[in-house]
Amino acid sequence: MTLKINISQKIGKGYGAFWRYKGRYKVVKGSRGSKKSYTTAYWIIYNMMKYPLANTLVIRKVFKDNLKSTYAQLKKCVNELGVSHLWKFSLSPLEATYLPTGQKILFRGLNDPMSITSITVEHGYLCWCWFEEAYQINNEDDFNKVDMSIRGKLPEGYFKQIIITFNPWSEKHWLKKRFFDSPDSNTLALTTTYECNEWLGDDDRALFEQMKINNPRRYNIEGLGNWGIAEGLVYENFIEQEFDYMDISKRAGAKAVFGLDFGYTNDPTAFVAAIVDQDNKELYIFDEHYQKAMTNEDIANMIKYKGYSKETITADSAEPKSIDDIKSKGIYRIKAAKKGKDSILNGIQNIQDYKIIIHPKCENFLIEINNYVWSNKNGTIINKPIDDFNHLMDALRYAMEDTKKSGLVIMDKSIFSL
Repeated sequence: MTLKINISQKIGKGYGAFWRYKGRYKVVKGSRGSKKSYTTAYWIIYNMMKYPLANTLVIRKVFKDNLKSTYAQLKKCVNELGVSHLWKFSLSPLEATYLPTGQKILFRGLNDPMSITSITVEHGYLCWCWFEEAYQINNEDDFNKVDMSIRGKLPEGYFKQIIITFNPWSEKHWLKKRFFDSPDSNTLALTTTYECNEWLGDDDRALFEQMKINNPRRYNIEGLGNWGIAEGLVYENFIEQEFDYMDISKRAGAKAVFGLDFGYTNDPTAFVAAIVDQDNKELYIFDEHYQKAMTNEDIANMIKYKGYSKETITADSAEPKSIDDIKSKGIYRIKAAKKGKDSILNGIQNIQDYKIIIHPKCENFLIEINNYVWSNKNGTIINKPIDDFNHLMDALRYAMEDTKKSGLVIMDKSIFSL
């Protein structure tokens, strides 16, 4: 059976080099809405039907994130190409099978490394690998382990390739140094923008144009796909690191603190949980919540679900009615932060006294802290943080409010036995 597919009508313009390249690494950083994930999904489906011995591995930092992203995108492409009768998508195990040949698309997460290193395919060869949202992979060694598993001799005409797609939040990320600062003949490194997406709606384009005027720093990243400039970071003494928060909680004098910053339609509600080790001046960020359009009931239910309903939670004092409402829903120890003259700077200075250790699962916290910088006025950095990437940063300030005093609130250690 011969399939006739006019792929150029499906993928549009702007990705010719991407589509033709057969080197080892194909790396695409880009703005939101730039078609990078969409085009990658089409490339995989199209080429697996073209190369009957090729199988594909799809990687997210967290396995479950595949379901609503890469898995859904690939399934959508199959439907749009009119070949859904040739593919089977299953949820357990999470995979896609090309029925005429038995080729597979396998989905894995870096949070389960054994599921990656032990991969074998029943038919053909493991040729291609797609790392989606690769910015979330902060440890280059995790990438290297997967890279090394895509090895072995292939039949003539076949090639091995690692495809990497992401939004470039910070210039300090290892992806920049490895693939963009030192290009080589085995790497195609591209930057794409929303302007190459001919299917982007006028309302979406208007949002980008508004962002260009109102928030040029964010537009540079989310609109133009450029690296986030980390000059003038508010917090510099931080690392991403795995840790067992139950072990940290057992240290003498360990305290838990919780903060909440309200959002709704345009801004996310941000919740952060941390452990303060006052003796060693270390601050461990072990949990977060980051979501738009949350009602007070949603917030109360989230806190209960996480097991923090008995904890003291310090929230943005600009929303006293919301605090009272959440308290009435069973979060009895929520309280308003104390705001006053220079409260932002004082709160920042307090946190700067600590080394901040961030658990890898706190992905939104990592994005914010890598982009939370001092304002720049006429080329001069001033003593005022930008009004952006600050939702979890504000929540942390509220959480740390009582640590400026001599006595810290003792945490309920029962939360660590959940």
